[in-house]
Amino acid sequence: MFEEKSEEQAVEETSSNSVEKDIEKVSTTDVPSATAENVAETLDYLDPKLFKDIKILNDNDFHERENSNEIDIELENKYSSTFGDISEHSLIEGRVVGMNDRDVLIDIGFKSEGIIDRSEFRSDDLPEIGDQVEVYLEFIEDASGNTILSKEKADFMRRWKELKDAYESEKTITGKIVRRIKGGLIVDLGVVQAFLPGSQVDVRPIQDFDLYLEREIEIRIVKFNESRKNIVVSHKIILEDSLQEQREALFKELEVGSILEGRVKNITDFGVFVDLGGIDGLLHITDLSWGRVNHPSEVLSMNDSITVKVIEYDEERKRVSLGLKQLAPHPWEDVEIKYPIGNVVKGKVVSLTNNNYD
Repeated sequence: MFEEKSEEQAVEETSSNSVEKDIEKVSTTDVPSATAENVAETLDYLDPKLFKDIKILNDNDFHERENSNEIDIELENKYSSTFGDISEHSLIEGRVVGMNDRDVLIDIGFKSEGIIDRSEFRSDDLPEIGDQVEVYLEFIEDASGNTILSKEKADFMRRWKELKDAYESEKTITGKIVRRIKGGLIVDLGVVQAFLPGSQVDVRPIQDFDLYLEREIEIRIVKFNESRKNIVVSHKIILEDSLQEQREALFKELEVGSILEGRVKNITDFGVFVDLGGIDGLLHITDLSWGRVNHPSEVLSMNDSITVKVIEYDEERKRVSLGLKQLAPHPWEDVEIKYPIGNVVKGKVVSLTNNNYD
C-alpha cells in the first residue's frame, strides 16, 4: 500500500513538472525579445542641427526691414499723388476713353476708369472718344470695385450753383412754364425746376393760368432752399420793379386836369380802380356819370379800356382820384337851349321826396 501511494505521488510530480515546462515554453515564445532596433532613439533638442532650415535675424536685418518699409510708403505716396484730388460727391473733369452699348468709360485720373450709364446722355449729345466732360463722382468704388460717375447729377449740380449765384445777386433769369399744379405753375430752368405761385404771376389777378403754359417768361428767384433743393420764383416782382419806374415818372408829369388812358382793374360797391400803367387811380361811383348810378358795374366792366380825367392827386400818399363824367359836358350847361321854357317834355321818375315847394 505504501508503494501504491509513492507511485501516485511520483505521477503527480511528473505531471506538474511537465505543465510548468509547457507554461515557460509558451511565455518565452509569445513575448518578443526587446532589441536595439525597436527602442526609439532619444533626440537632443539642444542640437543646432535641428534649426538648420530656420533663418536667424540679427540687428542689421531689422534696420534693413525698416528702410524697406520707408521706401514702400514713399512709393505709395508718389503713386497716390498721381490720382489728383479726388473725393466722392464732387464735380470733376474727365476724358472719354471708351464706350459700349450700355456704358461710357471716363478717365478721371484714378487707378481705374469711371463708368456712366449711356442713357444719361441724350442721343444728340453723346460724346466722342477723347472729349472732355464734367461728371459727378458718386462712388470711388462700389461693391463690385467700379468707379461710378453721373452726367445727370453733374448737370444738376452745375445748374444749381448757377441758380444760387443768380439768387444771391438778384439776377433776372428766363424759364419755361411746363405745367400747372395746385396753387401755381412749374417752371423749367434747365435740369432744375422751380415753383411759381399763382399770386406771383402778374400784378393783377389771373383768371386762366393755362394761357401761360409753354411760355417763356422772365423771373427772379425769391426763395432758395439748399437742403430741400427747392426754388420759388416770381414774375410779379419784375413787373412791380418796372411799374415802380413808370410810377415815379408818371407822378412827375401828373397834374390835375390830365387826360389819361387806363384799364379797369377792380370794381367795388363804392367805385372802380383803374390801372394807369404803374399807378392805380380811384374812379368814385359819383364820378362815373352825371346821372344816377346804383352800382359801378352798370357803367363799366372788368378790363374795360377807358379814358379818365385826373381830378385830384396826392403825391405824398400816392393816391389819384379820377373822373369819367368830367369828360362830358355838365347837363345844366345847355339846359336853357335843350329845354326851352314852355316846351313839353317826357321824363322818368327816379326818386320821391317830401320836399314842400311854396
